Amino acid sequence: MAYDFQVTVDSAEPHTQADWWAETLGWTVEPSDEAFIREMIAKGYAMESDTALHRGVLVWREGAAISHPETSRRVLFQLVPEGKTVKNRLHFDVRVGGPENMEKEFAKLQARGATFLHRGSQGPNRWITLADPEGNEFCIG
Repeated sequence: MAYDFQVTVDSAEPHTQADWWAETLGWTVEPSDEAFIREMIAKGYAMESDTALHRGVLVWREGAAISHPETSRRVLFQLVPEGKTVKNRLHFDVRVGGPENMEKEFAKLQARGATFLHRGSQGPNRWITLADPEGNEFCIG
């Protein structure tokens, strides 16, 4: 039997990271259900301190998710107390439509807060390794 899964990324600011990655991938930030959050607080299952306001919307403080607009692919950004300290053991390879789009996307990502790390190649394949605003490495190619 095959299983479905989501990728979970530790984050200092999960909602900001979700916004950044949704824009980067052309995915959608999953909407907050403010009525459900208020109901959970009213019933004593959650506290106000479990929530935050993000862009004027009541959200769960602990995390935010993005999803692919046409599939069940999902990435969850979850709040952790510690910052990133070492190289990722897992990273995203973002396919930007070939070498003709790579430099344009590279410039757009840098303008949005990505940090250039290095360029790589293997045979005819080329890629650029960057870090997102929280320092998580990813490649475009």
